[in-house]
Amino acid sequence: MTHPFPTIAPGSGPVLLDAGTVPPGLVVAMIGPHPDDFDAVAVTMQRLRDAGADVHAFVCPSWSGVLDSFCTPPTPGVKQWLREQEQRDSLRFFGLPDDRVTFLDVERDPADDGQPFDHEANLRALSAAVLPARPDVVVLPHGNDTNSGHRKIHALVTRMAAAGFPMTAWLIRDPKTVAMRIDLVTAFGDDEAEWKREMLRFHRSQHHRNLETRGHGFDDRILDVNRAIARDLALDAPFAEAFEVIAIP
Repeated sequence: MTHPFPTIAPGSGPVLLDAGTVPPGLVVAMIGPHPDDFDAVAVTMQRLRDAGADVHAFVCPSWSGVLDSFCTPPTPGVKQWLREQEQRDSLRFFGLPDDRVTFLDVERDPADDGQPFDHEANLRALSAAVLPARPDVVVLPHGNDTNSGHRKIHALVTRMAAAGFPMTAWLIRDPKTVAMRIDLVTAFGDDEAEWKREMLRFHRSQHHRNLETRGHGFDDRILDVNRAIARDLALDAPFAEAFEVIAIP
């Protein structure tokens, strides 16, 4: 597959996403190991959608990251339902039609706080959901990440591509990314940052957990990363979302 956007050699500097270069008919699949991963790169998804791309969200159900103090009873089933509703609410705010949102039928590991297993049954479920959309680009968290759910979904997508479905991946820099090459950047200003903040706030359980355990909200946690990207790259804009672009396998 030929990547529809310009790419760069490692170390030669990032390419700014230009909506004017989005080719007609582009199909983008955001694959989220958890509800809220789509929101971490919402400005990029908005730019692509507004330029005419067909954007899909594939989200793993999850109960991870919800403190017992947030809900009653604090069971995995209640926590999962809450997180799904938060994601549905945020994507409706974004303007993504319900028929472009799929909650993946994957098996999760209770011993790993409900993170998806990296096994054959989940590979089949992921492939059955994602491949009919025929995505040109898949967007997902980076495999070099401290979050096991991020690593496992990255591994499953890599295996899906290796099974005969090569694709281009945009790997996200988020707060738990250990290290990555930055190939593609979406720069944005204060107005879009406030829009993104409002979208992130729909994830009320994650906002509560961040306030309780880190002393700042979920919105600040994500936007602080976006601010650091823009600062580190000396961009004119105050915020940016960053991606490593790779062909897989």
